[in-house]
Amino acid sequence: MADASLRSSRMRSGHGALRAIGATKDSELVSSESKPTLIDLFCGAGGMTLGFMQAGFQPILSIDHDLPSIETHRANFPGMSICTDIRDFVDFPSADVVVGGPPCQGFSRLGKQARKERLENFLWKDYMRCVASSKPSVFVIENVPEFLKDPAFLGVSEESEKLGYKLTVSVLNAADFGVPQRRQRTIMIGSRIGPPSLPRATHQKPGDQMNLFTELPTWRTVRDAIGDLPLEPTNENLHNSRNVSKLSLERYRHVPPGGNRKDLPEDLQPDCWRYKDPRGGGSTDLMGRLEWDAPSLTIRTQFLKPEKGRYLHPAADRSITVREGARLQTFPDDFKFTGSVFQTVKQIGNAVPVELARQVALEVFQHMASNCYEWGNHPLEQVG
Repeated sequence: MADASLRSSRMRSGHGALRAIGATKDSELVSSESKPTLIDLFCGAGGMTLGFMQAGFQPILSIDHDLPSIETHRANFPGMSICTDIRDFVDFPSADVVVGGPPCQGFSRLGKQARKERLENFLWKDYMRCVASSKPSVFVIENVPEFLKDPAFLGVSEESEKLGYKLTVSVLNAADFGVPQRRQRTIMIGSRIGPPSLPRATHQKPGDQMNLFTELPTWRTVRDAIGDLPLEPTNENLHNSRNVSKLSLERYRHVPPGGNRKDLPEDLQPDCWRYKDPRGGGSTDLMGRLEWDAPSLTIRTQFLKPEKGRYLHPAADRSITVREGARLQTFPDDFKFTGSVFQTVKQIGNAVPVELARQVALEVFQHMASNCYEWGNHPLEQVG
């Protein structure tokens, strides 16, 4: 795929299609010869890479241990992706910015063994090892909200202080930044060139009283994101769903807009739902139907299975398609996913929403510029 296609400023035309990245005007903030350089750790398919690239950054290295994700990354950002365990990587190049999200399954509320000490919880040390080696002016960590309560947060904070970085951190709602999805994520920004700031919201909840003096557009909705796509999947450009049983289809038909499994008649409820102990943990918002005029809830790695969350299409009796999931994560239609359907869905669900990444990147760029930071001193050597 040509690089220019990755930087298109809009999704393919159609009623309700989301403006994907706004890449053209943002990337023109700096000339191609003098863009600040970027390392993306735990890069996955490349949501963070794309958001920062569209804001004017030049990726020089991206690392992830998952081969299908790296193959997607390579298809979109050739010459900078390495499939390896970060613990085995030694020669980090210098870079202006380091970004990434150390794997969070060990302390996510959805983890099967929540709070258990797992090896991947210590990958934050390798993230900070890269920061110490590359000496970026700014680093960004993206993670689940529970990250703030985990020992990893304290570890990152202490190591940042030793390295001379000032920190700002908060839990942001992706919907406040133009993503048609209510997705809560911890964003931590560290800077050694001045106190950093978090990005300001670009959108607001309808009827929000906190921004009476700021005319922000309201949250983008499911309709904005996927309203132009055919109700019946076409199996073109990933607009495909999964085959389901007659029983599942009958259940889907009984779920109204905004409803979920609790709306099913008793004879259609499996015993594991009917007698589920609400104190047992896990989500009870299963087989939920999206609403046209509201953002979706968090798009996770099994969004083709309505039984796993709120993934029913607002009007059709099916799950959202792969393409619809990608749009709700603000991937442009010309972003190329590789691998099986299962692998692609996992890549989409694990990704940082591209538009959230772009808004963070714009704030980082402005912070660097306002502190008179001079970039462009790092050679753009291709790897892998």
